[in-house]
Amino acid sequence: MNQSSDPGIERARKAFGRCKVMMLAEVAEFIRSSIHTARRRLKQWQAANSYNHNGRYYTLPDVPEFDGNGLWRWRGVYFSQYGNLKQTVVALVQRSPAGLDAGELRSLLGLDPRSFLSAFADEPKLKREKTQGRFVYYGADAAVYGAQRERRGRLKAASRSPLPAEAIAILVEKIKHPAWSHEALSRQLRQQKVLVEAEAIQDFFLRHGLTVKKTPHSI
Repeated sequence: MNQSSDPGIERARKAFGRCKVMMLAEVAEFIRSSIHTARRRLKQWQAANSYNHNGRYYTLPDVPEFDGNGLWRWRGVYFSQYGNLKQTVVALVQRSPAGLDAGELRSLLGLDPRSFLSAFADEPKLKREKTQGRFVYYGADAAVYGAQRERRGRLKAASRSPLPAEAIAILVEKIKHPAWSHEALSRQLRQQKVLVEAEAIQDFFLRHGLTVKKTPHSI
């Protein structure tokens, strides 16, 4: 039977539109099939697995609204445009400006890093180093590692936690200009006599798990 003419498949697609995420048994029920057939259908639809809950939840490619880090959360179920948890951690570390430590990964992923970071101690795509008593994960590529490590050093040396009034000013400007880079925000704040470096703004957002959804005008 042609998939487009199968009423069960159409019901499942409409259900994803309403529910956003479903477990395998729910999909099988909607298309009135076995678990094996439902799994095959999900693969054909290029459905994504959640990176938490042991990957038991699924969603269709056009459902998630990924944020600037490529992550999407729906009622306690987390998805990544990079794939499973391992692929996501590797991608987030590799694309980060200054590598990521456990606290920063916790803020991004919404998961306790103690439950998974031990598996990355010998990951060939990452490099782990202890800095100021904390393990920091960098990309293993020599050029990426060098740039991230240098940036990490500058970040720790130059940045400081914003004062409460500065934090409010940062959030106000970010709400006004959600697509602006950290550098642009720093320049704007400087005009208001609020002297906060771009690295400190980045660190502030990262530590508090504050991410902004992509927009068509993002820069």
